[in-house]
Order: sequence, then structure tokens, then C-alpha cells
Amino acid sequence: MEKRPYVSWELMHDFLVSAFKGYGVPAEDAEIVVDVLLESDRQGIESHGCNRFKPIYIDRIVAGIQKPVTEFEIIRETPTTAVVDGHDGMGQVIGYKSMKLAIEKAKKYGMGMVAARNSTHYGIAGYYSKMATKENMIGITGTNARPSIAPTFGVENMLGTNPLTIGLPTDEEFPFMLDCATSITQRGKIEYYARAGKDTPAGMVIGRDGSALTDSNQILKDLVTGEAALAPLGGIGEEMAGYKGYGYATVVEILSAALQTGNYLKMLTGLDSEGNKVPYHLGHFFIAIDTEAFMGSDAFKKTAGDILRELRASEKAPGQERIFTAGEKEYLVWQERKDKGVPIGEAVQKELIAVRDALKLPYTFPFEK
Repeated sequence: MEKRPYVSWELMHDFLVSAFKGYGVPAEDAEIVVDVLLESDRQGIESHGCNRFKPIYIDRIVAGIQKPVTEFEIIRETPTTAVVDGHDGMGQVIGYKSMKLAIEKAKKYGMGMVAARNSTHYGIAGYYSKMATKENMIGITGTNARPSIAPTFGVENMLGTNPLTIGLPTDEEFPFMLDCATSITQRGKIEYYARAGKDTPAGMVIGRDGSALTDSNQILKDLVTGEAALAPLGGIGEEMAGYKGYGYATVVEILSAALQTGNYLKMLTGLDSEGNKVPYHLGHFFIAIDTEAFMGSDAFKKTAGDILRELRASEKAPGQERIFTAGEKEYLVWQERKDKGVPIGEAVQKELIAVRDALKLPYTFPFEK
């Protein structure tokens, strides 16, 4: 049972937009940034929602390593591809405009792909894939990130959590949406554990000596200094197929960097040689594939829906009530939250109040009453 107080979607939207505008983000861009953030909370993916509003975005704007005004520049283009430069602006704006461009190309030519350079954290990757599914298209995106994952048989953090996200349109109320990191967990989840005062489950993080680490706050520090690394999807070594997660993380790293000749691996620490904070210069890629260009979008969506329904109807393991398909749980969270609002924990409450008071914004939150 949810014990945290809820804030209405309308109030949270209006406040966040006002706050970003207060820190220099143009109104139109602020709307995009906030919609991406709230999409995370709509789906229950709180590691990328309001939890990150201040510590990831506002604080980076204040620190001068992320620009509030986004200059979106197309630097190379063909009928089906483009390379864009975000000039260290708001990652959500860069992501939105990049996927929109890929979708426009797919509508004309069946497929479109855009690589983005000099970007920043773009929030929940599934947002951009869902942009495509809303147009009856397959949407694929990925991004590199600060070094966090150790390669198989290694302990040094080399690769980012590097999500490979795929959205497929279906004839159901929600698309198939596989949105997950290529690590066994992600930095955002550990940030969530730290803010909630919880330990990170053993086995998710490797110390430099090969031991499992569980202190969430210390892990966040050690990931920056290189004294800790996340295990790849599948786990440590080859026995549980950790090499698969390592391989997929490497694919995302290459596609995020090589298509736009950008930064990669240790170049993405966000620190210069003297330990000063600098822009991350992240890379992303976005793919849109028009299902109408094959056997028609209706046929695709029906077959995709049939496959998902058969999977959910298959024999369940003893003691299990149901089988889910990717994107279903997130849809159910939205059904539960859409009339209630966003649940806001104590730590985030304090951040919202601090930002409001600093900007002298005229908002009152229900948790203050």
C-alpha cells in the first residue's frame, strides 16, 4: 500500500515547467523535459522521474556542465539518416527532436535513423521508442553513459549502463516496450536505494577486489572514483551468461559513439584530468521503422498482439498468478496512478520545496498541509 503523499499530475507538471523556466530552459523545451520526466513516474520507473529533477538536471545546469538552452543542429543528413549535435543542451529535447526526425524520415522512406552527439542525460529511453509506436512504427534507441559496467572477467568500470530500448506497436492498449539497462542494475536504481536509505542487493556491484558491495551511498561514490563497477546483465563471469550483457553494452557503446565520432568509455566520466566537472558529451541513436512499409501496420499489430497474448496465456509456474509481457506492468501502474497523481517521498519533497523557495514560485504542495 502506497504511503507516500500524492501530488496531482497537473500541479507537478506546472511546477516542474515553471522551475525549469526559472533556470533558463525555454518554455517549449521545458514542456518536453517535464513530459519525459513524468512519463517515468506514470510508469512507476521512479529512478528516472521526479527523483532526478534536481540532482541530475537542475544541479548540472547550475554547475555549468549542461546548457538550459538547447541548440539542435543537423550536421550531416541523407534521406534516411542524420547526425545531429546537441551542444550540451537538454538531453530530453535532443532526444525528442532526434526521434521526431527519424520518424519523419521513416514516413517517407520506410526507415529513419538519427545519431546524436554532444548530448546530456536524456531520461527514460522508452519515451523515444514510444514516440515511434504511437505512429505505428518500431522504435529503437540507445545511449552511452558514465562508465559503470565492468567487462566480463574485469572489475574496472568501463562501459555505461547503456540501455538498448525497443518499442513495438500492438493491437492492445499498450505497446510492447523493452526498456532496460545492459547492466544487472543501473546507477539510477542505486540512487533510488540511497535516497530511500536502503542497501543495494548483494551481487549487483563489484568492488575493485572482486567483492560484492551493498552500501548504496558508498557505491555511488565508488562508481565515480572507479573503486566499484556494476555487473553486466546476467552477472559476473560466464556461468550466468554475463558475457551477453557485456556484449550488448558494447554494441550500444559503439553505435552511440562511432556513428557520430563522439566520446566513449573513460571519456564519459564528466571530469577533467584535474577532477573538475565538465560536460559529458553523451551519444544517442534513434531508429524508426514504419510497419506499414512491410505487410501493413494493422497486420503487424495483430500478429504482435497475438504473440503477447499467447505468452501471457501459457502455463504459469506454481504459485504465480500471471505472466506479464514487457510494457504491461508499466501500463498497469499508469491505470493505478492516473487519477491519484505522483507519489513523492520525503527526500524529493525537500528538493521540490527548496527549488520553489529559491525561485519564489507560487506553489503549495499537498504534503505541506
